Order: sequence, then structure tokens, then C-alpha cells
Amino acid sequence: MVNIKDIAKQAGMSPSTVSRVVNGKKYVNSEKRALILKLIEETDYVPDKAARSMVLRRTYTVGIVIPDTFNMFQRQLFSIIEHQLESFGYHTLFFFVKSEGASEDECLNRLKGEKLDGVIMMHEIRNPRFYEYLIRVGLPAVLATFDHEGSDIPSIHVNEEQGAFDAVLHLVNLGHKKMNIISGSASSFGRQRTEGYFRALETAGIERDESRLILTKSYTAEAGMYGMRDMLLRNPDFTAVFAVTDELAIGAIRVLEDEGFRVPEDISVIGFDDIDISSYIVPRLTTIRQPLADMGERTATLSHTHAQMHNQGKRS
Repeated sequence: MVNIKDIAKQAGMSPSTVSRVVNGKKYVNSEKRALILKLIEETDYVPDKAARSMVLRRTYTVGIVIPDTFNMFQRQLFSIIEHQLESFGYHTLFFFVKSEGASEDECLNRLKGEKLDGVIMMHEIRNPRFYEYLIRVGLPAVLATFDHEGSDIPSIHVNEEQGAFDAVLHLVNLGHKKMNIISGSASSFGRQRTEGYFRALETAGIERDESRLILTKSYTAEAGMYGMRDMLLRNPDFTAVFAVTDELAIGAIRVLEDEGFRVPEDISVIGFDDIDISSYIVPRLTTIRQPLADMGERTATLSHTHAQMHNQGKRS
């Protein structure tokens, strides 16, 4: 079986140079890198991950905590994170969790049973024991799309409240004064975007009206349909709707059109996230854009950096 020394001998370089290329490190010029990659392909060299882990005392495995049902935004973000981690030489383990206490405990127990270099949390766990464990054992963690108040765990997220504030002020500037909102209370981003909605109304001098808030159990298109039906029954006196996710907005638009309303001629709808499909529905959805590519790459890079620092600390 071909090893790094064999590749180095054929390339006329040191094994450490070959190792840097294999592990995706910098500081190797393009000509040398191209030659090494060519030899790797020709010889069918396969890195010995087990040996690599024993030497470096790393598993090159990152756990990703994700909800058992993905929404479209999470799917896009997850894809970017996984590809970026792969470029750093990591593979991933998935820890699916439901929004209930028992499922969170089960997820934590599964996570404890694995040897990980780090964990990325794409699901907002409520159980404080989960975060206490990560901090206690020093497992490098990154929170994606939310933060956890009271902990120093780094997080990558946008200013949810400000984004919602900007969305609602956009509707105000279009002349709307009766604006409803479809939101949810299951995640902090829903609550923060709702706060942004009410702050924008206050700024515009529009009286706060809690009856214009429709809360759903999730943030999917199906939930948006239920939310809009409820809205038309409870408080149909509106000319615009802010939905705290694009999927909620898409579901809401479907019901409005089924009921004979034209969007945006009769009722304006604005969403949040700018998922891919928002550009393809008719009419195209007005939405607040999240910098998905940047968020995904930053999350993976931060996880990689913290894993490296943690490993250096173990070896020192």
C-alpha cells in the first residue's frame, strides 16, 4: 500500500510537504501541490485516518446537532457548512433532535458516546444541561443561527430584530398601516423578529395591536397556510403581512390566492431568510436576505479553528 513516504520519494520532496497537501494546509506552492495531487491520483493513495488520529489525538469528526425536520433555510445552511468542513478534512456525525425535553436528553447521551473534535448546533436546545456539558468537558462548540444567553459559546447569526424592523418599515414606507404578522414562539429568532415588528410599528407611530400577531407551532409553509387561515378568520382587516420566515410567507400567499386575493396588488407579503425558492415562486417573494454562504463558511471555519486550538492545548 502506498504511503506518504512513497509519494514524497516520487515527488522528490519531504514527507512533511506531502502531508501538508494531503491535510489541506497552506504554505505549499502551486507547482508542488499540483505534482503531489497528480501522484496521489495516479497511485490511488488513501490517507490512513486511523493512524493520523492516533498521532494527532484527533478524530477529525464534527458533530452537527440538527432538528429532525429540516426547513429549507437549514438545508441550505447545512450544505454549506458540511462542504466547508469537508474541505478542512473533517467528516460529520448527525445528531437529530426533536423540540421536546426527552429528545434533547437522548441527543446529549448520544453525543457523549462519540469522540468528537467539535460540535455545531443548528438546533436551539432548551435544556441547560446540554450547554453545561459542552462547557464542562471543553468540547469546542459553535452555535449556528442563534446564541445562548449566559454562555461564552461562540455563535454565528444575524441581528434578527433589526432585520424584522427593516422589513416592517419597508411596508410602512409603502403606505401600509394595518400590518399583521405570522410568527412562532418555538425559537428565539421568532421572538426576536416579532419584537422587531412591534418596534417598527412603534417607530412609525402605529398603535400596538396584539390581535394582529398569529403564532404557529412551526415555521414551515404548511404552518403559514394554517396561520393565514386563522388570520382571515380572526383579524381580516389588514393590507400587509410580515411572515418571520420565507416558508411561512409562501404558505400564507398560497391561502391568499386560494381566497381570491392578489399579491401584492391587494395584500403585500414580506418574508425573512431569502431561501432559494423565494426567487422562483409567482409572484417573487420580497424578503430579508440572510448571508447564507458567509454564515455557513464562518460557522465551519470557526469550528475548525476552535478544534485546532483545543487540540494544541491537549498536546501542550
